[in-house]
Amino acid sequence: MKKGDNTARTPMALYRTYRPLEFKDVRGQGEIVSVLEAAVKRGKVAHSYLFAGGRGTGKTSMARILAHALSTSEQDIYEMDAASNRGIDEIRELREGVATLPFNSTYKFYIIDEAHALTHDAWGALLKTLEEPPPHAIFVLATTELDRVPDTITSRCQVFNFKKPSHETLKTLALDISKKEGATLEPAGAELIALIGDGSFRDTLGILQKVLTVSTDSRLTEEEVGKVVGAPRGEVVNHFLSALAAKDVAEAVGQFHTALRGGAEPKVFVLLVITKVRAMLLLRFAPKLKGELAEQFGQDDLEFLQGLATTGAALNASVLAELLTALIEMNRAPLPQLPLELALYRALG
Repeated sequence: MKKGDNTARTPMALYRTYRPLEFKDVRGQGEIVSVLEAAVKRGKVAHSYLFAGGRGTGKTSMARILAHALSTSEQDIYEMDAASNRGIDEIRELREGVATLPFNSTYKFYIIDEAHALTHDAWGALLKTLEEPPPHAIFVLATTELDRVPDTITSRCQVFNFKKPSHETLKTLALDISKKEGATLEPAGAELIALIGDGSFRDTLGILQKVLTVSTDSRLTEEEVGKVVGAPRGEVVNHFLSALAAKDVAEAVGQFHTALRGGAEPKVFVLLVITKVRAMLLLRFAPKLKGELAEQFGQDDLEFLQGLATTGAALNASVLAELLTALIEMNRAPLPQLPLELALYRALG
């Protein structure tokens, strides 16, 4: 078990450097912040919480913020990674520690990350402590897989579901942090970082850090970001979409392979295609959203998508569904480019 945390050990990691330290710093989890702040102010803090949500959504950061809001010193904050310490011996050690009083705080605060990885026997041992916790102990269990947490544990915790941050939240985060790091990130570059960040604060800042490390210029363009994340040039994606609209399988496959030869990652290519097809369908069926989409795409791209919405009847919901299937299957395909190729044969063949 790890006592406290020392962010100074990894000063270059942006997700640690800019980890929120107070409730007011938290982005995208307003409802959870409101409840926890109220609990602290009213002295009605529970003794066991279960924070569930995707990776990089801020669960452990929120746990530490709660601990500090209760004036808990680092000496009395204990973090345990259940993925590495998942057995009954580790939980027995934890139970023995819980019985002793805090060093210099009101509470001893235990954060168990990846809690779903605990063994059956470990859950049984932990349950006894959660049923009758000493008044000086608070537990926060964090998990990305709520369905793997036993009901007997869930029923003894206040459960909070952390939602994925929105695209706009991640874009704003990338713009704000790049500015603090002395760089100017172009909005189009921030859009791409937020898209590849895929609902994770940690992944978004990890991508931004790579861009900051590689770039020799303080102005970060979409092209520079694209080189780092393996994104194809915008015109290649648009040529691909034009081929889809024309039901030209050979040209679509050719444009895809042109992107791969240029260094594009297959998953990133499909993700960008999906984003544009979705936008095109919104322009076709919900034209009032054009202003919202204008904040995400440049003028040239928006005009191109508007044209496809009018003339590209072959680009429809069925094609989008095939593209989504291809994206999902890429993780387990022997050749990452194969699912998209098959999707094209099915959709256009």
